[in-house]
Formats: sequence, structure tokens, C-alpha cells
Amino acid sequence: MDLPRRTPSAQSSTTRGVDQQPELQSIASEEDDKSSITESIFPFSATDHNPPSLRIEMEPVKQSRRDYQTDNDDSFSSLRRNSSDAVVLTWKDLWVMVSDSKNGRKPILEGLTGYAEPGKMLAIMGPSGCGKSTLLDALAGRLSSNTQQNGEIHLNGHRETLAFGTSAYVTQDDTLMTTLTVREAVYYSAQLQLPDSMSRSEKKERAEMTIREMGLQDSMDTRIGGWSTKGISGGQKRRVSICIEILTRPKLLFLDEPTSGLDSAASYHVMNRIYKLAYQDGRTVVASIHQPSGEVFQLFHSLFLLSSGRTVYFGPVSMAEQFFASNGFPCPKLRNPSDHYLRTINKDFDVDMEQGAIDRSTTEEAINILVQSYKSSKICHDVQERVSMICQQPVTLAALTFPSPISSSGSQRILFYPNSLKLKCTESPRSSAIEP
Repeated sequence: MDLPRRTPSAQSSTTRGVDQQPELQSIASEEDDKSSITESIFPFSATDHNPPSLRIEMEPVKQSRRDYQTDNDDSFSSLRRNSSDAVVLTWKDLWVMVSDSKNGRKPILEGLTGYAEPGKMLAIMGPSGCGKSTLLDALAGRLSSNTQQNGEIHLNGHRETLAFGTSAYVTQDDTLMTTLTVREAVYYSAQLQLPDSMSRSEKKERAEMTIREMGLQDSMDTRIGGWSTKGISGGQKRRVSICIEILTRPKLLFLDEPTSGLDSAASYHVMNRIYKLAYQDGRTVVASIHQPSGEVFQLFHSLFLLSSGRTVYFGPVSMAEQFFASNGFPCPKLRNPSDHYLRTINKDFDVDMEQGAIDRSTTEEAINILVQSYKSSKICHDVQERVSMICQQPVTLAALTFPSPISSSGSQRILFYPNSLKLKCTESPRSSAIEP
């Protein structure tokens, strides 16, 4: 499976910038003429952009992005050839409802269909409260007891429960022991997670290999740190959390807001490491992410855009910009496409719009246009056919044999933990009281 890198090219960006100097100057002069009132209201109007037509000029798709259907076929063929090393996750007509004592059952997700493939990263995006985390929890089998789920979720075309070692879930918050070093935190987790069939030296080697995969080899002996002790940075802490989750070499990785609280540079380093894991090892990565930078957004292969639990767009990242433009919402030049998509479908700030504006659409109308357009689009049709094809030609059950659950005995874990951490507990002022 030969997947191109999604890293931006400095040379191509420079060349494009030189070619567009006259155009950029024209755009700048137009922007100067706009009043501050115009900037505070809905950003799309007849005065800002030409009406949608076949003559809308789109920025050429980068050559590193391959054709949608060809890319899908290549990935599926690779799965069939090496099915034991890959996991394709599909979901069809997925509904999630939550019980409400006042209003009965309220839908959170409404009839979602999509898939995630090995060696690729899927971004789940949308405004706050749109259902990103709920979808991630539903796919990972982590829904709370007061929710009801309907629809089909398949692994390699089969209705299978996620077994230990099949998947890993990285939560939004880092729960790490601040007095441990990076090496100790990952090594102790390896001792507790990996099976008894592996020797201590093998577990240690696995831990150090995982640390190197996440680019933390220079911080191995640095304390994680917290409120009382100085330690590694926030981006490094996030990578330590990912290290702990991927010790079992899962082929399916879920990440809930992996860049939350990180600056753009740290976010890129974290997501670039995850991209390399997906690309090199054929892992399937599904991540909910909020407002990624342009560099981070380019690392993703597919985009799932949600609004109030409905599908606004699901498909290749490279085709999203054309989809929005064809429906009357072209992305302004020099704007991050991911920011543009979220700004278009975020209705939390409709109250700030100027009342009675001529030729302007409300966000709710924009969302309805995009939702209905996607349902009738060829992209949606291709996605449904793709999911049906995977389910109709499932990989054999023998290929779904994953690592066995934790085999370390309970007594071994109880004995290992306090002996390893007794000294570390005494070094933390807040945890010294729990020392036996």
C-alpha cells in the first residue's frame, strides 16, 4: 500500500504565492473597503463572492492526493492481500439516542454512514456539541448506559466486539503520574499490559521502541511533571499518553481531541507522529479534532463533518473544498479550509448577525443546503457502495484473530505496582499519604 505523505511543500507554496501576487493585491484592496459591520456578520454573500457556478475557480488539488475511487480500491486490495494485519471499520445508518426524563429520547446522531481504512487517518470535525465524541465513543463501544444505539458497526465486514489489542482509545485528558520519568511511565504500563509470554527484557524493549516511535527518546529520563514539579511539555505529555495506549500494537486507534490545549507547533508534531504510525504500520486512525491548523489538516486523508448529529460531508479531504464551493460557500483565499468549514456550519453565533441583511443566508439555511446536497451527491453514493462492498465481501474470521487479553495474573500486578512506585509516591507531596 503506497500512500503519499500529507506534509505541505514549501517550494510549491512559494511558487504559488509568487504567481498570485496581483490577485492577492486585488483581494487586499477589496478587503480594505469593507466596513467593520460587514466583518461581524455571516461571511458569505453576493457582495463577498460570485454566485456558485461552473466557473468557480478552485485551487488545484495537490498532486500528492490521489483520485478518490482509485485510492479506495488500492486500500481495499491491500486489505484483502494482508487481511490479518489490517482493520477496516464501517458503520451504516448509525443512530444514537439519549434518554431524557422531560423530553423522552433525544437523537444525538442521525443515520450516519462511513468507514475508516488501514494506513489512513479520518478526522471527525464539527462545532461544539455536534456529536463528535459521541460518534467516537459509539465506534469504540464506550457509550454510557443511558444511551441507545441503532445501526450497524462492522470490523472487516463482520459484527465483532472490539477485543483487547484490537483497538486503543486515547482520551482528551492526560492521566499520568507526575513523579515518574517518561521511561518509567511507559515501562510500568508495559509490565501491566503485555502478556506473561513476553519476558521483562522484551517488554522493556517494546516500551523503548514505542517511546522512539513517538519521538521521545531525548526525554526518556525526564520527569513528566505537574503542578509541583517541572517536567515535559504538554505536547510531550500527550505523546506519552499515546505511547501507553499503543504498547499492544493495536491496529485501530481512536483519539479524542488529541491536539486539545496544544499550540499549532506541538499539535503538528503530535499528529505527524500519529500519521507515521498509520502510514508505516497500516493502522486505522479515527480522531475527533477541533479547529486544526492548516498543516495538521493536510495530514488527514478523510473528513467527517457533523452538525447537530447530521452528516454535512464525508469523503476525501481533497474534495471537501470543491463540495462547499459548488453549493455556494467557496473558501476565501488565504483561509485555512478547516476554519472555513467550521465557520460555515457553526450556528452558535447567529444572534450576532445583522438583522435584515440582503442576500445573506443564515447558518441554519447553509447547513440544510449542505446536508441535502451531500445526500444527493455522488460522493455520498460512493460511500454507501463502499460500505456495502466491504460488508458483502468480509475478511475471513480467521483473519480477525487479535492479541489475547491481559494474561498477567492479578497477584503479579498487585505485587509489581507498589514495589515499583513506593519510592515515587514518597516524592510527591500530595501522594505521600498513601504510602503503606
